[in-house]
Amino acid sequence: MKDFFKYLTAGAEDRAWGLYLTVAGKSNIKSGSAYPPNEHPSGYYFTWENGRVLNEYQINYITEGRGTLENGRGKFTVKPGSLMIIRKGEWHRYRPAKNSGWQEHYIGFDGTLAKHFLLDNQVLQGQSLIECGDHEDIIDTYFRIFELAQNEAPGNQHIASGFIIKLLGYIAARQKHRNFAGTQIEKLIQDARFQMRKNIEGGVDLEKLAQDSCIGYSYFRKMFKKYTGISPHQYYLDLKLMRAKELILTSDKSIKEISYDLGFQSIHYFSRLFKKKVGQNPSEIRSTVKKSEDR
Repeated sequence: MKDFFKYLTAGAEDRAWGLYLTVAGKSNIKSGSAYPPNEHPSGYYFTWENGRVLNEYQINYITEGRGTLENGRGKFTVKPGSLMIIRKGEWHRYRPAKNSGWQEHYIGFDGTLAKHFLLDNQVLQGQSLIECGDHEDIIDTYFRIFELAQNEAPGNQHIASGFIIKLLGYIAARQKHRNFAGTQIEKLIQDARFQMRKNIEGGVDLEKLAQDSCIGYSYFRKMFKKYTGISPHQYYLDLKLMRAKELILTSDKSIKEISYDLGFQSIHYFSRLFKKKVGQNPSEIRSTVKKSEDR
C-alpha cells in the first residue's frame, strides 16, 4: 500500500455509536527527512520543541526504523514493532532517528468507548509504548481500516469502529500474555485448565497441582486470575455450569442427577448458581426443549 493520509468527519450518528475514526495514514519517513511532514493540518502538525496535544486518541505502529517518544510519563525508545499510544489531552512528541527514519501506520479515533479502552481499562491504562514485534494480525487490521478510510462509503465508520476494537483487543491480549510467555506458571495454568476440562464431571485438586510444581497456591491463584480474568474456582465452576446446560438440553437425565454428577451436593445450590450464570433456572431451560419437541 502506498503512503497516504486522510482526515475523516464523523456525523451525529457516528458519534452516538461510541467510537469513530478521525484520521488514518501510512508514511515511510526516510532517514534525514524533516518530521513531521508539513502537509498535515495545523491541528496535527507539531514541532519537536513544542510537542502537541491532540483532541483524539491515536495508535501509531512503527514497523521499520527507530526513534523517540516523549510524554508526561517519560522518554521511550521506539524500535520496529513498537506501538505508540497517544491519549486525548496528553502532551507528547515523537520523531524517527535521523540515521534510520521509520515506517509508521497510524489511526486516530474518539468516542466514549475510546476513553473506556485507553483511560479506564486496567490492561492498557497508563501504557505509552507497547512492544508487539512483527504481528500479522495487527498490520492486517491497520490495512483494513485504511481501506475503509479511503473508501468512505455509508456505514464505513461503524465497520471501522469494529476493527479499532479488534486492534485494541490484540494489543490488550499481547500485554496480558507478555508476562507469561514460556514461563513455568503459564505451563501450570494451561495444565490446570486442561485438567478441569478433562475432569469436568469429577474433581481437580488445584492445590496439589500447584504443590507438585513447587508453586504456592496463593501465587498460582493470583496468576491464574491475572491470566484468565477469573479465579481457578470460578473458572471450574463456570465449566461445570456450561456442561450442565448442555446435558439439560441434550440428555434425558434428571436435573437432580445432572447436578450430582457434576459434583454439586445440593440441587438448590446448583439451581441458584445455574440461574445466576445462565439467566434461567434448570427447569425453565428443560421446558424450552420440551416445548420445541411438542411443536
